[in-house]
Amino acid sequence: MKVLLLKDPKDKDSGPDPYVKELGSYSLEATLIPVLSFEFISLDSLFEKLSHPECYGGLVFTSPRALEAIKICLKEKSKKEAWSKSLKQMWNIKPTYVVGKATASLVEEIGLIPQGEKSGNAEKLAGYICSREKPNSSALLFPCGALKREVLPTVLREKGIPLESLTVYQTAQHPDLQESLSSYFSQQGIPASIVFFSPAGVKFCLQHIQKLSGDLINQVKLAAIGPSTAEALDAAGLPVSCTAGSPTPQDLAAAIHTALQPHNC
Repeated sequence: MKVLLLKDPKDKDSGPDPYVKELGSYSLEATLIPVLSFEFISLDSLFEKLSHPECYGGLVFTSPRALEAIKICLKEKSKKEAWSKSLKQMWNIKPTYVVGKATASLVEEIGLIPQGEKSGNAEKLAGYICSREKPNSSALLFPCGALKREVLPTVLREKGIPLESLTVYQTAQHPDLQESLSSYFSQQGIPASIVFFSPAGVKFCLQHIQKLSGDLINQVKLAAIGPSTAEALDAAGLPVSCTAGSPTPQDLAAAIHTALQPHNC
């Protein structure tokens, strides 16, 4: 059975993509198609804020892309030295809150210690932060994307926990998306399951997929990596066959395997 994963492949240097590998353990043949492209912005402003840890109570990351923005900053020799010599240690005195293992591992790569990675989504992370932070303390710095959801900022604001958001990347449709989807459907046919990894992925892909699948779209098991993506599919009027219990390859593969069992058809 074939599964279409609407996401970027993992870096080639770090071995096979974990989602493809995990689905393979269930004898499912997975293919990756990149959906999004990213433009990094405000990087000077980002490093200026990172240079003043004394002004903040900690960091919040809900996306691997926000860490990529920091890694781009640290490619510059003088900034990398400043980070290694003092800034990293000063930030490590404070909490670094994250959603998910992918973001947590990138936080570790820049030398920080992640907290809350098992939260799984922004709603649960907000609750985790609220259980640890006091109202009216120093603001948490939140590097984020232009399409960020307002769940986490809203919850923290209601609890009186200051959050300073800084948009460090913008999301657009991958330039090869339409061509990649057409090529996949013409060569591989209609997959048993299609997995969406973000609300933006739903926005950019759905129309193409519906056109390529025709009436057979109703036979495809649509899967979501998390609740916000499931909500986007639901809002588009499409049934969600399964949502990963947490945004990990293991939970997603198990959910798809269950959804594809004959008794679930």
